[in-house]
Amino acid sequence: MDKLHLQKIANEVRKGIILSTHSAKAGHPGGSLSAAEVFTYLYFEEMNVDPREEKAPDRDRFVLSKGHTAPGLYATLAQKGFLPTETLHTLRQIGSILQGHPDMKHIPGIDMSSGSLGQGVSAAVGMALAAKMDGRSYRTYTLLGDGEIQEGQVWEAAMLAGHHKLDNLVIIVDNNGLQIDGAVRDVCSPYPIDKKWEAFNFHAINVADGNDFDQLKAAFDEARATKGMPTAIIMKTVKGKGISFMENQVAWHGTAPNDEQYEQAMAELEKAGEALCQK
Repeated sequence: MDKLHLQKIANEVRKGIILSTHSAKAGHPGGSLSAAEVFTYLYFEEMNVDPREEKAPDRDRFVLSKGHTAPGLYATLAQKGFLPTETLHTLRQIGSILQGHPDMKHIPGIDMSSGSLGQGVSAAVGMALAAKMDGRSYRTYTLLGDGEIQEGQVWEAAMLAGHHKLDNLVIIVDNNGLQIDGAVRDVCSPYPIDKKWEAFNFHAINVADGNDFDQLKAAFDEARATKGMPTAIIMKTVKGKGISFMENQVAWHGTAPNDEQYEQAMAELEKAGEALCQK
């Protein structure tokens, strides 16, 4: 798929994030928006997944370890065809399948329930290890927040993955620099992130702009070519990317847009979509 098509899908994913969090009057738009490109690249370019065969044994697996950014994942699943797009209106509402965090029992396309930070990566390591033990060809991907890697369980999982040389595992760190309490550098600095993963026998790839599809492609191609060790992709992104008043603002970590903010955000995304259509 060409880059322009991916950019258009990512813009639609952003619309879904704003739509769902506004409808719910709750949720986490900031970190969902920063990951819109990687969600899009994974589901439309990198991973072997098909909504017509959502339980295919050799499908690639994805675990959203930073489960609070479920609005971004749900919007992507809707674009891919796992969910009707109108379902996004029901986020966090009574009777809806779309809970505040991913639920593998009720939501099509979800491989692992997640939300308690640090735990998703452990599940992903288990999936990758199972593939090795069973002689399966599928690959496993997991997305973590940069604040999330302050959790000790992340590094226990990393130790196991490095020890077993799980080259079918790709860990992605969304390094948008902000967590609920402020800048990750100030709360509890994880830097240098790449050196920490390398210490656990990972091949570390730094992506200067994780909101750029060319750079994401280069990183995932390198990860696929890496043998004998798991890969960690550390991508620098912009929290709230795509919405002018949300970008790099920590308050949008877990704040839903009100009616006025919703209108402004959707107008900006409509304008961005129009610009893409003119290319």
